[in-house]
Amino acid sequence: MAAATEPRREPAATPGRGPGLAWLPLLAAIAITLAVTIYPPMLTGSDGHADHTAAMLAMWSMSAGFVRGTGFLPRNRVLRLALSGWACLFALGLTVLRLMS
Repeated sequence: MAAATEPRREPAATPGRGPGLAWLPLLAAIAITLAVTIYPPMLTGSDGHADHTAAMLAMWSMSAGFVRGTGFLPRNRVLRLALSGWACLFALGLTVLRLMS
């Protein structure tokens, strides 16, 4: 009966277990960070005003790249999907499409 009242313990992390670094999303996130920091006008529209949609998509791609690239996997399924490597690629593609139009 005492075993039922004890809190559930997570297994200890062991080397080689877990997702580890994902280099492609991490490098994409670093590239987006550097590009937007060095040349912010890249996220402006043809009229010279800030393109908030492109900025939002770029920041989503950057965030997903850093989260997945460092090996963190959220427990929440929605967050795990929104911050995955595929989400990084998807948001980056949408950013490029937005800026090209």
